[in-house]
Amino acid sequence: MVATTKRFTLAEYLAYDDGTDRCYELVNGELVEMPSESDLNNAIAMYLIGVFIQVVSVSLLRRGTEVAVSGARATVRVPDLLVLSEALEAALAGANRSIVMMDMPPPVLAVEIVSVGKENEDRYYRYKRSEYGARGIAEYWIVDPAQAQVAVLALVDGLYEEAVFRGGDRLVSLTFPTLELTAKQVLQAGKP
Repeated sequence: MVATTKRFTLAEYLAYDDGTDRCYELVNGELVEMPSESDLNNAIAMYLIGVFIQVVSVSLLRRGTEVAVSGARATVRVPDLLVLSEALEAALAGANRSIVMMDMPPPVLAVEIVSVGKENEDRYYRYKRSEYGARGIAEYWIVDPAQAQVAVLALVDGLYEEAVFRGGDRLVSLTFPTLELTAKQVLQAGKP
């Protein structure tokens, strides 16, 4: 992961184009290049899309959508998967860039898949947790293949309450209570 030394405003980030297909997050005003997703991370994200299609309209699912969050300076995250509310879907309709701005309703769910072998646990378990909570995202899932677990964080009275699931544990989601899904199914991307 490479970070720049120049501090960007949100407007500068939105206008930034380095002429490549690199993906960046804006973290406290600094551009941070995101590494390519592993095959496992992609498989998990695609599996979860297939699961969520059974409980929400496909039009509410997003991959690659940016989310502006509050921070010491401008910060924009790119979760692996988002589930939108209908109000947020309407707010994004016709936009020339898929970014959830601060004046828009929050997503219902953000899913982050921890990159295996990276020294970035704080990014998922600390920073994004507080940023997504402050943004009002009802549920935040941290899928962590290295730790063989899925953490489901539910926003209760402004703070996330965390439940950790492993193996055959059925994921318990306040937002999606009808889901029939185990940690093992997610971590193995549906393979038997």
